[in-house]
Amino acid sequence: MTHRIAEDDYRDQGYRGADYRDEGPLDPDDGYPPEDLDKKGRTPAQRKKRRWKIIRRCAYAFVGLFIVIPAIAFVITYFMVDVPSPQSIAQGQNQAVTYLYADGSPMGKDVPSGGNRQILTPQQIPDVVKHAVIATEDSSFETNSGFDVTGLLRAAFNQLTGKAGGGSTISQQYIKKATDNDAPTLTRKWTELAKSFKMNQTYEKQDIITAYLNIIYFGRGAYGVGAASQAFFHKDVSKLDYTEAALLAGLIQQPGRSENPKVAQGRWNTALDRMLENKYITAQQRQSAQFPQVIPLEESKDDANAPYKFINVQVKAELAQHGIDDDKYYAGGYTVQTTIDKHAQEVATQVATDALKDQSDDRLLNSLVAVDPKTGGVLAYYGGPALVDVNGKKQGARDWANTPQNPGSSMKAFDLTAFLKMGKGINETFDGSNNRVFDGRKVRNAGPSSSCSGQCTVAEAMKRSANTVFYDMVLNQTHPGPVGQAAQEAGVKTKDNGGKSLISTADANIALGGGNTQITPADMASAYATFAANGVQRDRHFVLKVTNAQKEVAYEAQPSAGKPAFDSSADKAKQIAGNVTMALGPVVDFSHLKCPSGHECAGKTGTQQHTVRSGEPAWAANANAQTWMVGYTPSVSVAAWVGADGDQALHGSGTSPIYGSTIAGPMWQKFLDGYLKGKPAEKFDQVSLIGVQAPPAQGDQNAGDGQQPPQQTNGNQPDPGDDGNDHGGPITGGPSQPHWPTGLPHWPSGKPSSHNPPTGGPTTGEDPPQE
Repeated sequence: MTHRIAEDDYRDQGYRGADYRDEGPLDPDDGYPPEDLDKKGRTPAQRKKRRWKIIRRCAYAFVGLFIVIPAIAFVITYFMVDVPSPQSIAQGQNQAVTYLYADGSPMGKDVPSGGNRQILTPQQIPDVVKHAVIATEDSSFETNSGFDVTGLLRAAFNQLTGKAGGGSTISQQYIKKATDNDAPTLTRKWTELAKSFKMNQTYEKQDIITAYLNIIYFGRGAYGVGAASQAFFHKDVSKLDYTEAALLAGLIQQPGRSENPKVAQGRWNTALDRMLENKYITAQQRQSAQFPQVIPLEESKDDANAPYKFINVQVKAELAQHGIDDDKYYAGGYTVQTTIDKHAQEVATQVATDALKDQSDDRLLNSLVAVDPKTGGVLAYYGGPALVDVNGKKQGARDWANTPQNPGSSMKAFDLTAFLKMGKGINETFDGSNNRVFDGRKVRNAGPSSSCSGQCTVAEAMKRSANTVFYDMVLNQTHPGPVGQAAQEAGVKTKDNGGKSLISTADANIALGGGNTQITPADMASAYATFAANGVQRDRHFVLKVTNAQKEVAYEAQPSAGKPAFDSSADKAKQIAGNVTMALGPVVDFSHLKCPSGHECAGKTGTQQHTVRSGEPAWAANANAQTWMVGYTPSVSVAAWVGADGDQALHGSGTSPIYGSTIAGPMWQKFLDGYLKGKPAEKFDQVSLIGVQAPPAQGDQNAGDGQQPPQQTNGNQPDPGDDGNDHGGPITGGPSQPHWPTGLPHWPSGKPSSHNPPTGGPTTGEDPPQE
């Protein structure tokens, strides 16, 4: 029987299956060599096919995650959101801000420059204005769909690289302004994009640019181009030319700096350049463009019922630090309750105005600031008249309460503070004689009554304002740096920490408040308030509470416990401040001033000498340029300044020089008398002396007894206790017994020596080294 073996059943030793391929040598075209196979036996073709499969799947996932799902979400968002109308937005703009005194009584209303405005139609806004804004803010406006992909990528790149510039279109800016939401969140941005897109699907481009121009902020409190045209040019918007339109368009980016000439000029040029790039103006128009004439800020709105201008400015600056910036200021229907005491403000305004009424020198200016040491709140703020006449036109005046000036000898309080921090005290002795030479420089005292013996205590030197003592103290013991530090610890705010004052520690000029050291009256009031508050420093502020149109609290100042100013220990800071008060107490009486009845007070006068220029009359050599009186009671600190715009040779009656005690001093005293009248009596806390406990016996050749204290000056006599940069003059007497306020610690060993300054003619005064 013959058996047939099926071919399928046959298996030889190397059989691998139907797809078996002999692994023996092959020609290149017959198959793949082993080295082309991966570990899983896949051929290059198989591997390529797998790679594309992975790529396709990733692409599908990418499209799903970043295109399909977002597209679906965008469509859903699109139908859910609404685009706010300009009419509804306008209801929340251009609202007056109501100001109240601390007791809740009305102070006035700050009305926006443009007043109540109407919503303009596309036909009422000229093309030149629309073109200026489109070119400056969104050159792709005519073609984009509400957002610009290129702009978004550019904005993202700028954020990553730290550069300026965003990618918002005009539509997006409108939505951002309309919703008053600028939170840096993806949710806000996503919703903004959907609304912008919907706006462009719903409205014509002419309607969109008109809506934008009706609500955007331009500065000067003007929302909408109609209000801005009035606020900047007193023109109807239809009458604006291309240069005026360019300025308004440029200011959209920086409305809060509209009064800064450099910023305004720069933004104007940017707008014109972009108008040229977009062919909205010709090259000839660009070349011939002249910066438009802008009306003065003071003429841009009616201030008849507004609060005192300089208080208004300080309040706005403070609100900006708490989230209510210039862009939102007129949009919330806010009511601002200030720290200003109505009675104190009225007294300050009256005494400051009266102080200059009968003066023969019409260049004299003044300011007065009062601060509550217990809270840091400003009780009264007078920076001079808000408006001045210049060539028959009203112009805004400078706020002299916030303008840095040489403080003169009122700086000596900080010299002493630095000295006390070293552990040395007011009974340490220095050579207080006149005409001492330091490193080749001669330092003089202000006159016979400002000098004392070769063994002069610091307390006596402070009372007499002996320049040689304090210059020696700062040059050879404390050094300038710690004096500047003490001033800042007390509350002086320099440009480095958000203020305007300048403190120069380059040399010992700081000891006498000269050179490049310049401090604002507001800072001096705050710094001396720290002494009044037993060494506790509290930041100066103007705002108690802000409520919006719905009576909701938008901001409320919290009571400040303050911080120890001169030492980490509150007890040590109090001791230092108390020792400063001990030294400043006798200065008041010695300067022919008096404390309010029933109240203890302390303070320091200050005068800065005028630098004589060629061609000036002979009397200018004895003239002064800045005068001060800064002092306090336990409940109020007051800085009074009288000077001029720059270094001027000021005079009183005839050509007599003015001093800290002649105009500023009486102004300070009258304010305290008026403000504290009827208030409970107050005394300073007593503290122990720092350093030497008993002064040595005085050996002053001018000492003598039996003389009566001088009478109040008539405003033209020199001040025997005045400062380090003033000049002497005819002095006919001096106090025999320097006054020590009731309730203060007594002199450690009896009474101080008496000094009877001799009569004499005018001296050359002190000539401190200049920087």
